[in-house]
Amino acid sequence: MSHLSYKTISANAETADKQWVVIDAKGQTLGRFSSVVAYVLRGKHKTNFTPHADCGDNVIIINAETIELSGNKPQEKEYIWHTGYPGGQRTRTIAEMLKRHPQRVLEKSIKGMLPKNKLGSQLYRNLFVYAGNEHPHVAQQPTTIDINSVK
Repeated sequence: MSHLSYKTISANAETADKQWVVIDAKGQTLGRFSSVVAYVLRGKHKTNFTPHADCGDNVIIINAETIELSGNKPQEKEYIWHTGYPGGQRTRTIAEMLKRHPQRVLEKSIKGMLPKNKLGSQLYRNLFVYAGNEHPHVAQQPTTIDINSVK
């Protein structure tokens, strides 16, 4: 056998086969859905996965407003942030977030499942979340994938 047959191929920006995919969030549970989307964003479903490179797909999520939550999460789960001013700690329940900005709930959930470094920031730029059924990325000719077929 040739010694070249055992060469490990590492993906980079030129060799990564990045595609545009559309995933429908209608009727999906937030955490399980987010983990699969983070898996696709990272590129772990591909055979040439490289941990230090952006080899994942560009993901478009539609129908973010129809995501489901289990148990008492709509009333009990809170998002907390600080404005930077004294006494500026704010909280908002996930039910209020779904009414005001439904796409932010999915964005925060998926971002928390990505690496906390420069690669995670780059991967997060490949995510596009829309509350309704329409998206402006028709020119990229995205393919629709079933969330249950990944993995």
